Amino acid sequence: MNALDKYIQTYRESHTHRLNHLTHFFGIPMIVVSLPLFFWNWPWATVLFIGGWMLQFIGHWIEGKPPAFIKNPTFLIIGPLWWAKKLLGLEGKDYEFRPKRNE
Repeated sequence: MNALDKYIQTYRESHTHRLNHLTHFFGIPMIVVSLPLFFWNWPWATVLFIGGWMLQFIGHWIEGKPPAFIKNPTFLIIGPLWWAKKLLGLEGKDYEFRPKRNE
């Protein structure tokens, strides 16, 4: 298991409640979309950014665990990767992101 897979596994372990999954399912893309949107429409970007973070923190309140990025800011990148895997139906699949070399 490579480092990225270990981060995903740790993230998965700290996000187990179904309602936390639901809040993250909407909150993560709201935050990600808001970032480039700040260049064109900062009022909407602000609403998306704050709303997305509110959903994230509500999810963690339900889960009863602090956000993973509190311990390690790398999880700010891992969250969107986890979301993409979940959206594509790959969440929970045991495989490595990097292809294995033939030895």
